Amino acid sequence: MSLMLWLSLLLICVLGAMSPGPSLAVVLRQTVSNGRGHGIAAGCAHALGVGLWAAMTVWGLALLVSRHELLYQLITWAGAAYLVWLGIGALRHAATPELQARRGGVESLWSAARSGALISLLNPKLAVFFTALFSQFVSAGQAWEDQLLMVMTATLVDGIWYSLVALLFSQPALLAWLRRHLKRVEQLTGMVLIGLAVRVAIP
Repeated sequence: MSLMLWLSLLLICVLGAMSPGPSLAVVLRQTVSNGRGHGIAAGCAHALGVGLWAAMTVWGLALLVSRHELLYQLITWAGAAYLVWLGIGALRHAATPELQARRGGVESLWSAARSGALISLLNPKLAVFFTALFSQFVSAGQAWEDQLLMVMTATLVDGIWYSLVALLFSQPALLAWLRRHLKRVEQLTGMVLIGLAVRVAIP
């Protein structure tokens, strides 16, 4: 793969990672509620899920998903159900009187990583995104090194971006402000996640 071609792929991956969505909401919630480490854990686990979708796309699974409407719809509903579950959880936490007194360690790192991984693994839109993206870069007889480079680019860009988000929002001054308004943040996050679930379930 030429340098110019890879830079084009890199730019698209960066723009895709930066677009707002449920993934950003999950990483922010982990960072604000539990601390920097939890946000980074959620972001890195999310990147592994993205990498898996990218690998499956290169290997042709995304084509199977896009061609079989029922399979795609089932995965879509599973993803929407998970978003609703996250949204209800956020709204429930917002109603807890002691919420604003919470500090890091409320959840385990494993729980944070699981949230990040599931929000990407249960998002079939990633399959469609990578199908559209990689169709511009995959060619017949392409070397496995080039395919690996595409998968690693998508994975690393996603992990680096969400790690930066966690680092930014864990700064003491900004984090203190967010914690003072944590109830509203949780309420907004819950409504956004449920709204996104409706959007995912109803194209």
